[in-house]
Amino acid sequence: MISKMPVTPLPFSPDVEALQPDEPETARELATTMLSIAEKTYADSGHAMRSVHAKSHGLIEAKVEILNDLAPELAQGVFATPGTQAAIIRLSTTPGDLRHDSVSTPRGMALKVMNVDGERLAGSEDSTSQDFVMVTGKEFNSPSRKAFLKNLKLLAATTDRLEGTKEVLASILKKVEGTLETLGTESALLKALGGNPQTHILGDSFFTQLPLRHGRYIAKYAIVPASDNLKALADRKVDTSQDAEVIRHGVQAFFESETAVWHLRAQLCTDLDNMPIEGVDAWDEAKSPFVTVARIVAGPQPAWNEERAEAVDDGMRFSPWNGVAAHQPLGSIMRLRKLAHERSAAFRSQRNLTPVTEPVSCPFGHG
Repeated sequence: MISKMPVTPLPFSPDVEALQPDEPETARELATTMLSIAEKTYADSGHAMRSVHAKSHGLIEAKVEILNDLAPELAQGVFATPGTQAAIIRLSTTPGDLRHDSVSTPRGMALKVMNVDGERLAGSEDSTSQDFVMVTGKEFNSPSRKAFLKNLKLLAATTDRLEGTKEVLASILKKVEGTLETLGTESALLKALGGNPQTHILGDSFFTQLPLRHGRYIAKYAIVPASDNLKALADRKVDTSQDAEVIRHGVQAFFESETAVWHLRAQLCTDLDNMPIEGVDAWDEAKSPFVTVARIVAGPQPAWNEERAEAVDDGMRFSPWNGVAAHQPLGSIMRLRKLAHERSAAFRSQRNLTPVTEPVSCPFGHG
């Protein structure tokens, strides 16, 4: 579909990253903080959940269609060869405890593309899938690895606090965030704490926020609504006052009869000065636009039920470090996440009846 790239991408080389001597210590502290969230919710519920993104709203069988005739710069990694791959989508919200939907936090979409070829990233040699882990918002919510750890500790301190207090705080934060947006800015941290707009999740766009290798190049990725029925849900408000699971129920209602189509897009790095690997700001789309490399299609199906929750929420992990070397996560914050993801998955696998494993095919179908 694309015969010529609108930009000239910068080739990847290992020296684009700047490893810091305190990273191992910070990674251990981050992993410990994340496990403290899981330990608290496990002590209260008797069920081991993710340290972040514990609450799922959609567990969806999908197909990823790699586009034909991509420009060579785009036809990289898992996108190098046109074709269709089975996939699983998990829609979620960020906290590590199961909150009422009125506590509106950023949403996530984790995409697991199955049976991909290529040299594996260290630690994922037993897997054959490629994970893309994305959230709403183009900019990461912390300006540095130390700030990331500090903010995670703040979120950990709110785990399993009184629900009514969370709802009041979320209401206040949404008003503050709304004021900021009228002034032409927004706060990723306020949204993370409960000030995210209360809209239909299927109208959201999702972003890796941080860079990964794109084969011989470097990219950030996005998944955006492509079908008219998804576009119609963009910014559509949902009433969270009466239904604690209104987001999930909206996803279930949609997939009773509708087919969803998203575009998976890559934004290639063209300039390390303006698109730094160790930075957290969004890259300028005027300098390098997001370009579609694949379509994601999900037809009518039971988009969430207890059987799917057992298979995916309990039995799977989604990590940017589960994949091929051609999509290696880049930057210090991405590196810090590796140990935390590993320990979180191990914690769940050791305590729940369903162990965490890597699927080779979709464990559920229609019905």
